[in-house]
Amino acid sequence: MGRLVPTTRLLRDSIVELGLSQGSLLDIGGGVGALTFELLDRGIRSALVLDASSAYVAATREEVGRTGRTKSETIVEGDLLELAGKLPLADLVTLDRAACCYPAYEPMFHESVRRHAKRAVALSYPRDVWFVRSGMWIDNARRARKSGFRAFVHPPAEMQQVIERAGFKLARRRTTLVGDGRIRTLPRRGAVR
Repeated sequence: MGRLVPTTRLLRDSIVELGLSQGSLLDIGGGVGALTFELLDRGIRSALVLDASSAYVAATREEVGRTGRTKSETIVEGDLLELAGKLPLADLVTLDRAACCYPAYEPMFHESVRRHAKRAVALSYPRDVWFVRSGMWIDNARRARKSGFRAFVHPPAEMQQVIERAGFKLARRRTTLVGDGRIRTLPRRGAVR
């Protein structure tokens, strides 16, 4: 695998530093599996990578076969909202730059956070600042002609409220120039969600 983008590196480091790199992982919008591979190397026992892109899924499967991780990793192609009922609970759910792929983040957070995360959620998303919005607007204009895919910047305060209503508390926040990464955990006493 190549170098990690800054938000992915920050999520990985925060997950490890907080002692969350153990148990099971559900990596939603996992792309080529970069964060998953990093966490498997640092203690995650089993991982399921979900991505809607067939090209990303093929690349992840190739890397799994090349590295011999077939017993610890499962790769699923599809959309979270369509497959949610078939996905397992996981100790840790990661959404590294996945929120920007959905026009409405609420249903995605409901499924991933409320229904699938047992202990912690780690997510990153584009910062809601003018230069990120401008860059995304230009990228969306370029992509619209080729694939029709669009990326979105959602209001961080509203996304946080959805996650907090599920019982998760902020454990760590780190920011890059264009991205915001947050780790949220359930309170130690095990809040009812």
